[in-house]
Amino acid sequence: MFSVLSYGRLVARAVIGGLSQTDSRDYSLVTASCGFGKDFRKGILKKGMCYGDDACFIARHKSADVLGVADGVGGWRDYGVDPSQFSGTLMKTCERLVKEGRFVPSNPVGVLTSSYYELLQNKVPLLGSSTACIVVLDRQSHRLHTANLGDSGFLVVREGEVVHRSDEQQHYFNTPFQLSIAPPEAEGAVLSDSPDAADSSSFHVELGDIILTATDGLFDNMPDYMILQELKKLKNTNYESIQQTARSIAEQAHVLAYDPNYMSPFAQFACDNGLNVRGGKPDDITVLLSIVAEYTN
Repeated sequence: MFSVLSYGRLVARAVIGGLSQTDSRDYSLVTASCGFGKDFRKGILKKGMCYGDDACFIARHKSADVLGVADGVGGWRDYGVDPSQFSGTLMKTCERLVKEGRFVPSNPVGVLTSSYYELLQNKVPLLGSSTACIVVLDRQSHRLHTANLGDSGFLVVREGEVVHRSDEQQHYFNTPFQLSIAPPEAEGAVLSDSPDAADSSSFHVELGDIILTATDGLFDNMPDYMILQELKKLKNTNYESIQQTARSIAEQAHVLAYDPNYMSPFAQFACDNGLNVRGGKPDDITVLLSIVAEYTN
């Protein structure tokens, strides 16, 4: 089972190939989402765009299109806390701020910071931890602004090659950077990073560029070359094709996650850290697949 969202009635009229910097047309993103939870909820999209403990959002504003994914830290379940509440609330808050215009397209870290501090100020404490990745397309400048905290991330594909990729942030093996809210008695014992620690980037995109934003459930199970093979199935830029390809990528990652004989990127990383590990990594998987297209009302 899968679920998809798109931006209203946007029509993708993208062309493959370079355009001059004088292109005066506004750009936009046509986006589909797909995901799986790793447990009995697998394949179910909960209210608030959550797949398992993962969460995501897709928001549109007159100046920009904004995407986000977050991966709730499952260890909180051992303390009676639902990890999806933190990631889901963080993403829903980001979405609301964007729709209200309370953001600057060139500063995605600002969106993340404002959302996180709003959670900190809740009268009823919301406990939990989460990674986060925010991607913003400025329609007029044709620039993509990104902020990535932890091991979720994005990649940009142009003419079949990865031209931009986020950097993974880990304190040590399998311990990514994360935003956290802990009870007062545990604040010193819970790992928590500042939103300002997010890795930021900014670069121009072209019509026809493919942007894949996902949680680590994808990247831990599919290396770039496999993702690129799946993206070759994206024969045109209509929404239905994007939807089918997003589903295909998420489904393949989901199958590989439970293959005990597969040498996954996660298993390889574990071996590099002195651990004897083989197989996929069962995890929640969230995929947002976007095409840069000409903006239409």
